[in-house]
Amino acid sequence: MQIKLPYDKTFQETEIEDSRIQGILTSHLEEYKPEDDQLTIVKKAMENPIGSKKLKELAVGKDKVVILISDHTRPVPSKYILPLMLEEIRGANPDADITLLVATGCHRNSSKEELVFKLGEEIYNNEKIYIHDCDDEEMLVTLDEKLPSGGDIVVNKIAAEADLLVAEGFIEPHFFAGFSGGRKSVFPGCCSRKTIMYNHNSEFIDSKYARTGNLENNPIHRDMIAAARALGLVYVVNVVINSEKKVIHAVAGDLERAHEAGTDWLKDKAGVDKKLADIVLTSNGGYPLDQNIYQTVKSMTAAEASLKDGGVIVVSSKSGDGTGGDAFHNAFLEEPDVEKLYQKFLDTDKIDTIPDQWESQILCRILLKAKAVIYVSDYDPKILEDFHLIPVKTLDEAMEKANELMGEDSTVTVIPDGIAVIVK
Repeated sequence: MQIKLPYDKTFQETEIEDSRIQGILTSHLEEYKPEDDQLTIVKKAMENPIGSKKLKELAVGKDKVVILISDHTRPVPSKYILPLMLEEIRGANPDADITLLVATGCHRNSSKEELVFKLGEEIYNNEKIYIHDCDDEEMLVTLDEKLPSGGDIVVNKIAAEADLLVAEGFIEPHFFAGFSGGRKSVFPGCCSRKTIMYNHNSEFIDSKYARTGNLENNPIHRDMIAAARALGLVYVVNVVINSEKKVIHAVAGDLERAHEAGTDWLKDKAGVDKKLADIVLTSNGGYPLDQNIYQTVKSMTAAEASLKDGGVIVVSSKSGDGTGGDAFHNAFLEEPDVEKLYQKFLDTDKIDTIPDQWESQILCRILLKAKAVIYVSDYDPKILEDFHLIPVKTLDEAMEKANELMGEDSTVTVIPDGIAVIVK
């Protein structure tokens, strides 16, 4: 059987005997063809909110309205969401003071060009926009309530002072929060760095419930919901998009009930049955998501879920932009022993969590389960080896090494796009 894995804007290919293949796990999301255009999909969702009044009803009598919007790192098609939200709010309350608060989390500020591309000229030029900065102490306040885990909820002052707090967003699988969307507009979207670090702690990352596609008993999700409720997020509009970044489904309403309806819909389309194998092949979906090693850990978690203990993961990722973070790389340079590094993370108190610790920890977990992780890339092999990855240039070469380690008759599962599926 000819196997193709996305790689940058092309593919890596190899041949594997049919008898060895346990399964080829792919999302059915791309097969779904919506009946309506993008704007109509969003409009229908807003006309039928889940667990909530319509936005125009919520806006009555509210003076300070804040809409949490995603930043440049998230492909949320805001041009199809925000005009409808603004129209409903102003239709019910023409004098409302509306602020679009860019929920950056710990990301850098979005540039003017990035916001114009995301929002369009009309919204950018005519609406009041503020970009959240997780380190700006003067714009942060501590809420009276604590997280279920005991941490402080430190959030953006503009959001805290709103009479009505609502959000846009999109839903996709997330490798430790379960799914993006919903409560993530607040946490990490408009929280302080300290609060975000506390939530991404080693104990929570280590939880068996902090996995792709799972919200039940997920401690990271639980804290995020609590923070969003404490801040007063009452309404969300969330969309599901396809590989062309087009809206194919939308939900609106209560931050939990609408979000859960959206995640259930996506899980039905992206969920795949686990096919355990000795060797699992995957990719990060090609460009632009395979630009660095940091992001590629996400697809490795799908392979991890399908891998027998002591098996081999093969991942295809161009990684032309490098490691994806100095802290991520330095963790492996400072402690080359994977077991010791993993234990170091587990011994770190919640309050002492450092940036990118979670990514390093998850990679350690994968490395400890697998006999080897073979990394198909033309990036610097020395740096790949710093992460305990076996560097190769082609998928053919990767399979040669995998066969040497596991045997010519070893079983194989293929997950062409590891970040597009939810392995059940």
